[in-house]
Amino acid sequence: MKKVYLIRHAKSSWEEPWSNDHDRPLAPRGLRDAPKMGKRLKSEGICPDKIISSTALRAEETANLIAEEIKFPVKKIEFEKGLYHASADTYLQFIQRQDDKTDCIFLIGHNPGMNDLIHYLGIELDNLPTAGICGFQSKEKSWKDFKPENVKLIYLDYPKKKD
Repeated sequence: MKKVYLIRHAKSSWEEPWSNDHDRPLAPRGLRDAPKMGKRLKSEGICPDKIISSTALRAEETANLIAEEIKFPVKKIEFEKGLYHASADTYLQFIQRQDDKTDCIFLIGHNPGMNDLIHYLGIELDNLPTAGICGFQSKEKSWKDFKPENVKLIYLDYPKKKD
């Protein structure tokens, strides 16, 4: 069984609108929300075999803060330049190329690509909010078979979600 948790980076700062988009850090709200979501994942017993993040600073910071909360070794986080503003197709291809020895992945990236992938996988969601998490499970044994007809939604949470 394969599981992937799509995690949108936490709220980024716009204090320096002239700075390079790739280098925008998290805003105070993002610095608060990312660990909060990590705590929620930990309380549900959700821990990945692998965390893969976009190289954008806001995604890296989100990955590090979540990893710290779930006690995942920060040094083991993988950073992929190709995930920076990736399309749904790029995210899906990236998932499908994973090693089958890995069963659970956290993928930290950006909208609109993540939202588009969520829609492609059959979930109607207006918008995955910043620091939002959408988890999918496939009963298949290979990541190559991670396709809409083989997956189901297993997790949806975001910082402002009411229980």
